[in-house]
Amino acid sequence: MKQTNWWFLSVAVSTLLIFVLVSLWVQMNEYDVEPPQLVNESATNEYLKEYWEAPLNLSSPGAKPTIKIKTGIFIQSLQFFNSSEVHLTGYIWQRYTDGVHDEIKPKKGEIGFILPEQINSGSDIKPREVYRVADGNDEVIGWYFEATLKQPFDYTLYPFDHKTVWVRMWPKEFSQNIVLVPDFESYKATGEHDIFGIEENIVLGTWVRKNTYFDYKLSSYDTDFGISDYIGQSGFPELHYNFVVKRKFENAFIVYLLPLFLVATLLFAALLTVSAKEELSSKLGFSTSGFIGASSALFFVVMLAHIQLREQFAGASIVYIEYFYVLMYGLLVTATANTYLFSINATRWSRVISYNDNIIPKVAYWPLVLGSLILITWGVWGYEYYLGSQ
Repeated sequence: MKQTNWWFLSVAVSTLLIFVLVSLWVQMNEYDVEPPQLVNESATNEYLKEYWEAPLNLSSPGAKPTIKIKTGIFIQSLQFFNSSEVHLTGYIWQRYTDGVHDEIKPKKGEIGFILPEQINSGSDIKPREVYRVADGNDEVIGWYFEATLKQPFDYTLYPFDHKTVWVRMWPKEFSQNIVLVPDFESYKATGEHDIFGIEENIVLGTWVRKNTYFDYKLSSYDTDFGISDYIGQSGFPELHYNFVVKRKFENAFIVYLLPLFLVATLLFAALLTVSAKEELSSKLGFSTSGFIGASSALFFVVMLAHIQLREQFAGASIVYIEYFYVLMYGLLVTATANTYLFSINATRWSRVISYNDNIIPKVAYWPLVLGSLILITWGVWGYEYYLGSQ
């Protein structure tokens, strides 16, 4: 087969693989919020009836009814401190109805909620009451809060990862049958695709807003907190306000993927200089020692970039983009071995490596790279999808 035909086949296969890889990236960059979202008061009451009141038979005669406190939240700022801590500021308010919440309504200076995932940070300040206004039979009390929350974020699909940051809230009197419910009437729209409860012009850096929603997580504990009749030990509905942010792919592409692509291109260019023809090799300046030296330089470039990436995710498992670095290490070793075996004309590999002046490794380079990226993408994304469906 002529070299022209070999290169035409390589370009055709590479183009097809690029299309497949980009299609996979587009799908990875999409995100669907898992149900159930609480979109209105009716949906909230139905959820509590099915998952809280019915299992405990709280609607039977003589049982103490669930006390519901309408609670709202508004996030003003957000900052990721590291791979597991996020700092938030904003407002939380609660609506107390006369004749219903008289015994549990916070007094002046008291706080009506608990953020159980808040950690003690020097920059945090204690929530402080900023307003207390009457609204018909209700009294609305609002607090300004600043908190650092520790949460187990998953970075496996970086740079195509989405983060669901949640604010988990308990009532102050959690020893009683008190459940926090979303204050839907304080927002303009709380549908499945509406964004609410967060500053419209919030500065998120490398992130963009995607969705916000309320939901419940049923929590169980292996202790009764010393309260003999503690009702919330098993399957207690804890209110969560969630907001989904998506990473800006272009930032990671410029910082991490683009240098890798350039290194792969330089390695390919070096591979093209491999030739047994004396006239061509002297013109291109090919030598085995020179190729090994170039590969060593590219290796240190890749290694330093990999170290910089790993420092961002200290303590986290290997992320998607790191497999690209592993692939690059493999390419450097393979290309160096190919050049060495070609130079010494190793008998066992001579037919493949020496065929048509090393044409097979050259034309197979980009299909091999792109095919490996597709397999890596399928493997990582498929595994994450499998775990998510369990």
